[in-house]
This record gives sequence, structure tokens and C-alpha cells, in this order.
Amino acid sequence: MEKIQKMISGKPVVIFSNNSCCMSHTIKTLFLDFGVNPAIYELDEISRGKEIENALAQLGCSPTVPVVFIGGQLVGGANQIMSLHLNRSLLPMLKRAGALI
Repeated sequence: MEKIQKMISGKPVVIFSNNSCCMSHTIKTLFLDFGVNPAIYELDEISRGKEIENALAQLGCSPTVPVVFIGGQLVGGANQIMSLHLNRSLLPMLKRAGALI
């Protein structure tokens, strides 16, 4: 948990992802299309990626990728992000976090 806190600290948007996950790709593309420059951690490429994935699972993230933090707060996975997007709540949330101008 402490490692995750360090990874998300001071960053408006953080995405924990996996290169082989199609939903991770979809969520990353959504944020990039908005003009957001998220910090992206590819858990299948970084050292201790499995350890981080286990910590995300302990936070209640299931599946463990993709997982999005906005403004230092856990928002959730692909379902939560798409729901926020569809009900027009995602962009205001990104603006409040300083991820969009």
C-alpha cells in the first residue's frame, strides 16, 4: 500500500495497466484522447509488478488492471471509468484534479 501511495503521490491521473490487457488499452486511449497525460505503470513490465498487483487486489480492485487513480483517489477499473464517462462525470473529475485545463 505504501508503494502505491508513493507511485500516485503528486500525479493527477495514474493508471495501473498491463500491456496484454485490451481493457487497459481502451482506458489508456480514452484518457489520452481527452488530452490527459496520465502516469502509466505497466505491471507486466516493471519490477515488483506482481507485488503491486497484489496490493491493488488488497484494495478491492478486481480485476487488478486497469486501475485508475484520479487526484490521489482510487476511482476503480474499466467499468467504473466507463460509467463515469457515460454519465458525464469523468471530465469534471479530471478538471478538479488538474489533469485538464
